Amino acid sequence: MSRRKGVMSDRLKEEIAKELGFYDTVQKEGWGGIKSRDAGNMVKRAVEMAQQQMEKDQQ
Repeated sequence: MSRRKGVMSDRLKEEIAKELGFYDTVQKEGWGGIKSRDAGNMVKRAVEMAQQQMEKDQQ
């Protein structure tokens, strides 16, 4: 079984992880080392960013 390709770029994931304060864990342990809560918060933040961009584009 193959792994799904991620939707977010690595750069975006790193930017959000830095913003949310757990990028040091990513550097030490990789993406598998983050808590599920942090992963959820990362997705939530990505959705917020996308919504903001859509609103900006509509103006």
